[in-house]
Amino acid sequence: MEFKGRSVDLDQLARQLGLVVGGTGATRGQAVIVTGRRRVGKSRLVQEFCDRSGLPYVLFQATRGRNAVAERADFAATLAHSPLPGADLVAGLQASDWNQALRSLAVAVPDDVPSIAVLDEVPWLVEQDGEFEGALQTVWDRHLSAKPVLLILVGSDMSVMEALQSYGRPFFGRAAKMTVQPLHLADVQAMTGLDAAEAVDALLITGGFPEIVQSWRPGTGPGDFLREAVSNPLSPLLVAGELSLLGEFPEASHSRAILEAVGSGERTFSTIAAQAGGVGALPSGTLSPLLNTLLAKRVLAADLPLSVKADSKNKRYRIADPYLRFWLAFLRRGIPLIERGRGDLALERIERSWTTWRGRAVEPVVRESLLRLLPDERWPQTEAVGGWWNRQNNPEIDLIGADREPVAGQVHFIGSVKWLESQPFGRREYDALVRDMLAVPGAGPDTALVAVSRCGVEGDLPLAAHWGPEDLVRAWR
Repeated sequence: MEFKGRSVDLDQLARQLGLVVGGTGATRGQAVIVTGRRRVGKSRLVQEFCDRSGLPYVLFQATRGRNAVAERADFAATLAHSPLPGADLVAGLQASDWNQALRSLAVAVPDDVPSIAVLDEVPWLVEQDGEFEGALQTVWDRHLSAKPVLLILVGSDMSVMEALQSYGRPFFGRAAKMTVQPLHLADVQAMTGLDAAEAVDALLITGGFPEIVQSWRPGTGPGDFLREAVSNPLSPLLVAGELSLLGEFPEASHSRAILEAVGSGERTFSTIAAQAGGVGALPSGTLSPLLNTLLAKRVLAADLPLSVKADSKNKRYRIADPYLRFWLAFLRRGIPLIERGRGDLALERIERSWTTWRGRAVEPVVRESLLRLLPDERWPQTEAVGGWWNRQNNPEIDLIGADREPVAGQVHFIGSVKWLESQPFGRREYDALVRDMLAVPGAGPDTALVAVSRCGVEGDLPLAAHWGPEDLVRAWR
């Protein structure tokens, strides 16, 4: 399948390789840690980069739960059959530990020409053998860093990958970090061939997960895509969510129950506890560390109200990526229907709740897009875009532009998102914004008002700015 998108990610890797080729880094060799959510396309990206480089490379894929001895034997075999110039020198070698195994990699990579070495799913190697990290640091410092090699360490468990480079760990300070995000809005539009408004819908449905976006036939509208997907129990749209979650969160776990609670629309600590606990609410001592773990793994995100007043206890939780949010809200419960050949019922459920769900799901996309458009001439100091709410969620403001977060020094604008098929942002929404703005700490009668709307703004409302779908796509180009 043709590789599309990811130009920014490929450029980042190319810059790291450029340090190796040019010999301009602090060490001859360079290391980069590549992380990102499961199934976001890290392995495919790295494979494409290696193929395009034209350099000799070795790519080793770890296996979860494997015996460390068997893993090292497979590593040695992969190395011996690689196109690295020194591969013949290590053929038949047996490594009793990772120190010896990685030293054989140092023997295989050349001294006089650049090469690439990739270790994929590093968290599984760490899990198998507690000595792996120390061996990696030792061999890097003594051997690999002195050679013209780009060492790429790939992993999906983001908390483990971040710990790998944290202070006090063996590999601290030795690698650059790169996070692979899902395909962004402009990439999704280019691959689906849709107009800007429908491309936003496509992003909310697919989350920018490459395997799902690539299954979207160019020019197919969101409704037709969903109709085709729910008619096939093996479609990537249905399968990817379960595969992504099962890799880290078994069905019977508290973590899975928490994700399902948040995915169904619960946002506060107390409502998540009640929903995830089943018969009784999950105790705070159980829920708090699990939420922290899910945040560290970047599966959940936590938002705070943005204003000049600190409000650190008023968190709202959400599923971090749109696809899992969509899958948990609609497809998880629809899969049994689809497997019975009743995809029509699953589609009806989606259609009934789509407009309401989309109205909230699009807000993080809007905020991220505005952050790429700002600062600008109108708001040269605006470097934070969030929302605001009180404990009663009355009022709840979609957009707050400010100079910083989590506590602003100044509130620059207040805005609303209206994302409906045929209704523009009108006088009613404007009047509600005027009424609610004074509840926001730091806002005043002269604070600028803005809007983001799927189908424009009505009349000549006195807005300081307004943005539409085309502007959101432009932010990512």
